[in-house]
Amino acid sequence: MIRPQTLPPGPLSRRFDAASVRDGAVRVPVEATPAECSALAVQCGLPGIDALAADLRVARNGPDGLHVTGSVRARIRQVCVVSLDEFASDVDEAVDVRFAPEAEVDALEAERASRPPQDDEDLPDLPDPIVNGRIDLGSLVAEILVLGLDPYPRKPGVAFADPTPAEPEMPEASPFAVLRGLKPDDAG
Repeated sequence: MIRPQTLPPGPLSRRFDAASVRDGAVRVPVEATPAECSALAVQCGLPGIDALAADLRVARNGPDGLHVTGSVRARIRQVCVVSLDEFASDVDEAVDVRFAPEAEVDALEAERASRPPQDDEDLPDLPDPIVNGRIDLGSLVAEILVLGLDPYPRKPGVAFADPTPAEPEMPEASPFAVLRGLKPDDAG
């Protein structure tokens, strides 16, 4: 796992103080500016992101953790893998991410590393770390967007057509026709 503090700041950042969540949940809307959308599109290799917004709910998860739920919605422009035409599409992804203090995440990672690899299949995902008492909801929104992108986008109505022509089916030769081909011609 790459620690957030080792990553360069992304094009979309909204720092959130974990201590600001008390007993009830806090609603946090995130809306990317046109400049943030443009920078994120470049980072994602997209022709464009026309709109990106999230409606998040941040709640306590245990004494020191957080649980972020909600949705991320975006209007993006992609390139069709079949026709190479640019087209617009919508992304609508659910958010359900848990955060825990770094020390707790480190302990969970160490415990997981001590288990045989085949035991990891049934384990829940590790929580993301709370770094210096903060989480970055903008980075979370960008991550959810990227995970929701179709890796092989197709423009609606476009179908892949095999460029090689189909070979005509040849009738199966009878054994007698093959023998006739071996007989020398009587040109006589």
